[in-house]
This record gives sequence, C-alpha cells and structure tokens, in this order.
Amino acid sequence: MPQTTDSFWDIFCTVVDNYGDIGVTWRLARQLANEYHQAIRLWVDDLPTFQRICPSLDLTLAEQQIDNVLIGHWNATFPAQWQPGQVVIEAFACELPTEVLQTLQQMQTPPIWLNLEYLTAESWIDGCHGLPSRQQHLTKFFFFPGFSAQSGGLLCENNLFSERERWLQQPDYRQQFCHARGLLAPQDNELFISLFSYENQALPALLACWQQHPIPVRCLIPAGRTLNSLRALLPAEVCQAGGRWQQGSLTVEVIPMTDQTGYDQLLWCCDFNIVRGEDSFLRAQWAARPFLWHIYPQEDAAHLEKLEAFSARYSQTMSAELAQAVRELFMHFNQEHPDELKQNWLTVQSHWSEWQQQAQHWPQTALAGGNLASQLVQFVKKQLECCA
Repeated sequence: MPQTTDSFWDIFCTVVDNYGDIGVTWRLARQLANEYHQAIRLWVDDLPTFQRICPSLDLTLAEQQIDNVLIGHWNATFPAQWQPGQVVIEAFACELPTEVLQTLQQMQTPPIWLNLEYLTAESWIDGCHGLPSRQQHLTKFFFFPGFSAQSGGLLCENNLFSERERWLQQPDYRQQFCHARGLLAPQDNELFISLFSYENQALPALLACWQQHPIPVRCLIPAGRTLNSLRALLPAEVCQAGGRWQQGSLTVEVIPMTDQTGYDQLLWCCDFNIVRGEDSFLRAQWAARPFLWHIYPQEDAAHLEKLEAFSARYSQTMSAELAQAVRELFMHFNQEHPDELKQNWLTVQSHWSEWQQQAQHWPQTALAGGNLASQLVQFVKKQLECCA
C-alpha cells in the first residue's frame, strides 16, 4: 500500500452488523474509485466477514488492491508508515485508530475529516447534515445519507438502473439464474421471494401463508441468521446451502452467500424481497420490486421510529388502503406479531399490482436527494476550496 499521496481518501470501517457496514462501505469505495476517479484506501478490521461478500479477498495479505481500491487490514497495530491524504472518513461512527488521530492532531493542515452516518429517513437529519464539530484544533463534519434534498443522498451507482434493465431483458433471465446455482427450474406463474433477515419469531407464520398461496411460491434463503428462526420448521439438512423443502404451494431453497453483484441479481430475479440492515435495504429499493425491511434492532426501540419514518415516506404516493397495509406489514414483521402479519400479507396481496407499479417509480423518487458518492465529492471539493 502506498505510504503517502496527497490525493488519497482513507475510509475506515469496523464490521458490526455482519455485512451491513462493510457492504455499504465496499460499494461506496468502489464507486468513488471507479466513477469519480478518487484514490481510495479502505481499512477494514474483519477480513473474514468482508470475504463473504468479496470472495477474491486474500485473508493472508495485510494490503491488497481489488477493483481499483486499496484494501488494508486494520488490526490492533496500525501501519506505522501510514500518512494521511486528502480525506479521512469514519464509516458509521467508528473510532479512528489512535495512531491516525495523533497524526492528524500534529498536522498544521489536516485532511477533510468526515463521519459518515447511518442512513435514515427521519427529517431531523436535514438540519444536521454537513455540520462541523470541533475536536481540539481539528474539525469533523457529520455526513448524513438520506432521502431529502437537504441530506447527503443515497448510495447508487450511476449505471445501476440501466444495468438492471439490461439484465432483465435477457431471455429467460430467471431460468438462467436458477440453472447457474443448481436450483429447480422456475414454474409458470411462480411467485419468487428472497428472504434475508435477522432472527424473527414471525417467520414461520409467513411461510405458513405461502404454503397456502393460490400460486406456487419459491422462497430463496441465503444461508445465515434467517435459518435460526426456521429450525423448528425445516429439517436440519435443509438449513444449509443447497437445502430444499417443499410443502403445499411453497418451495424453500437455501442458497450460499454471494458477492454483491450476485445479490443484486437475486433481488432483480424475485417478485418480493425481504431484506435487512442498510445495504440490502437500499438494494431492494433499487430492484424496483415490493419489499419488506427487517431493520437492525436498537435499544429502547429507536429502530421503530426509523422504520416508521421510512414507511411513511415510502408510502406517500400509494392509495390510502395500500399505504396502511404496507406500513402495518413493516411494523408487525419487525415487532414479530405472527397473527397480524398473516392478515397483512393477505391485504397487500389484494393491492399487489398497485404496489408493483409504485415500486417501479420509487427509485427515482427516492433519489431526490442525489447520489451519496457525488455529494461526498462535491462536499470535499467545497471544503478544500474554503481551506485554499
């Protein structure tokens, strides 16, 4: 890894939420490098978890370059030869290594220091986005991704929507997706659902609904925490990659973890996606399909306020009936209310066509606040001009 260059951006990420933090950070690093031609060094503390979504990562290397991003293993001993570049980003409020902070404090002209916050649809961030915070003689800026024009925007590659449409226009795209992964061939008029959640006691109730569904349902589950809530229902041999189970109208297939390109294609391939955290939450919106968000639980149920803020914004253009049904579906799933969830599923089914149409239009509506990577580049440029 180069010892110094004035133009480098250093992004620091600690892995907290399995794949959410590193998922967002990895996409951002690549977009800044490949679309905005920034020199990016990405420091990650947990390479094995990172490798699950970036299979080409070599766990034995302290530094390596993948997709035009320099990746460094951020462990207990930070490289002594490190020198700051143009920008330092703390992803999701992680604390900088002590050595880095000490170096910044000794600099007469330190780099632009940003704290990249978690995504939220709450309106209070509009007044906080871009605010500075003095840290002794240093200044740290808070950068809030969001859905409004006053926020830092949303993470979305510039060619993502055209790439999605190009992929969907391939003949038999779903057939090809299943064949490549050793899955059963799709049936006619089959409802495809992806299920990537945290543990949730209401999941068996949802699978019971799908078993009685009027058309076949295919549920594709990436191997992981979702299965912890289904072990009482599914035989043990099913709860691993390659597992398959059929009951009534429902066929469950467990698929291995994949890289981010493969996960995007899974979302594009399905009619309904259940997603979790922050990275897959946003990718489900870009898939332009109806979806259900399992938000990361927080103390004092603070996550439910974030959930309500998003579902209110998301349902603004829906009919009153669908808006209520979707908001209740989100809330009852996250509160793990199985009986209410069953009724919510039946209700949204009666408004399915409208939800599909809304989901098609939603990505452009959501991007009203602009693109996160572009906003970051513009913010840094403005700060550098102020310092010149």
